[in-house]
Amino acid sequence: MLTGKQRSYLRSMANGIKPITQIGKSGLTDAFLEQLDLALDAREIVKVTILETSLLDTKDTANEVAQSVRAEFVQAIGNKFVIYRKNHKNPKIELPKG
Repeated sequence: MLTGKQRSYLRSMANGIKPITQIGKSGLTDAFLEQLDLALDAREIVKVTILETSLLDTKDTANEVAQSVRAEFVQAIGNKFVIYRKNHKNPKIELPKG
């Protein structure tokens, strides 16, 4: 579980990254979740765009995705959301304590 300070730190990091994947009208597919799982292993923090054609709610979808890939929801703005999962073997992001 992320603290407010850690979530704020991750939000500031997310400002500088571009979405690397998107959810289309087919919704949450196994292939999408697999791709996202690999991206989280490599990057730890990922921004996702939900296309308007999908008709999905951003925050609900973000929470569902985070739960599916065992990650933490960071934020949702408009049709984009950010999730984070620490890579225990090779951590890249040092979160602030507390």
